[in-house]
Amino acid sequence: MRLPVIKPDAMTERQQEISARIAGRRGAVRGPFQVWIQSPELCEKVEALGAFCRFESSLPLRLRELSLLIAARHRDAQYSWNAHVAKAIEEGIPVAAIEAIAERRRPEFGNPEDEAFYQFCQELLADNFVTDETFERARQYFGAQGLVDTVGALGNFTMLGMLLNAFQVDLQADKTPPFPDIRGYERVGDDR
Repeated sequence: MRLPVIKPDAMTERQQEISARIAGRRGAVRGPFQVWIQSPELCEKVEALGAFCRFESSLPLRLRELSLLIAARHRDAQYSWNAHVAKAIEEGIPVAAIEAIAERRRPEFGNPEDEAFYQFCQELLADNFVTDETFERARQYFGAQGLVDTVGALGNFTMLGMLLNAFQVDLQADKTPPFPDIRGYERVGDDR
């Protein structure tokens, strides 16, 4: 990591308060929160948004996990990917679809709802816009609240990926690198 981890006895009172809250909800202050805590007010708000996107969103859990993987791959955020890929599989996202996303290939989900979700996310992240057809198809499945929650999740998880990469947060040495074109914090091939 590019910044030293702040030891609890070196934290301000506010940092200690927020760290205790995060540890209570998430078990520990690890990974990205070791960076976010450098700015305690931002950390508090980011943690609340992240908790909503992961635990309280109107989207089914499998799609919350899928949105995290889509955003993680879009930002080449290996930490996020590694931390959530097993949960996405457990929630029913096909392994072959996950492998395709990791390899920047078009995934097949075998489920029209997941296909519509992926297309909406992919267009928004890759093109910055969503076609009318894609929007209407996604709205039929997820409604207005679901689409708003999707955009919120993508924004949150994209911000997370940027933080992880900018500050080179732990790549989990025990994990196989998930992306064929990324090693460490460098691109080894340009297949985009």
